[in-house]
Amino acid sequence: MTERLDPPISSERMFEGVVISVRVSHYRRPSGLVVRREVTDHPGAVMIVPVDGDQVLLVRQPREAVEERMLELPAGKMDVPGEPPLECAKRELAEEVGRRANRWEDLGGFFVAPAISTEFIHCFLAEDLVPVAVDPDEEEEIEIVPVHLNDLDRAIAEVRDAKTLIGLLRLAQRRSAGR
Repeated sequence: MTERLDPPISSERMFEGVVISVRVSHYRRPSGLVVRREVTDHPGAVMIVPVDGDQVLLVRQPREAVEERMLELPAGKMDVPGEPPLECAKRELAEEVGRRANRWEDLGGFFVAPAISTEFIHCFLAEDLVPVAVDPDEEEEIEIVPVHLNDLDRAIAEVRDAKTLIGLLRLAQRRSAGR
């Protein structure tokens, strides 16, 4: 069970970027000890587990920070202020895999790295997919990679992206429960 902490007693913004900002904050613990933390603020994101019949649709795309083309579940930053996570997920599913879903299920969410970042990812299962026409983002270089649900364990063993591992494990857990 989680417990809320008091807000910082001081904060200084060190960097303001397009996707993240970085601040140095000081927190007072119940013991009176004051600790310094470097925090990356992020608006949050969504991740979609798109199941199309007997396949889950993954995407392979360049991730310059790690200098690899990564195999991942479709995902995206919540960059529209006030947009509900499900609406963001619907937009990202269309943009990244050219599909819309007739059925959605909230699979919960998680913090990416709570020791250093505020980023929280909302995870959704998308089923009963139908193609939609979209204008691709010129920066996106996405290859759709269908993975048969019988190969889910192999995909889990091979994927190196944490959010994708969580999404695939939640899908596998759901399937083992017979849903």
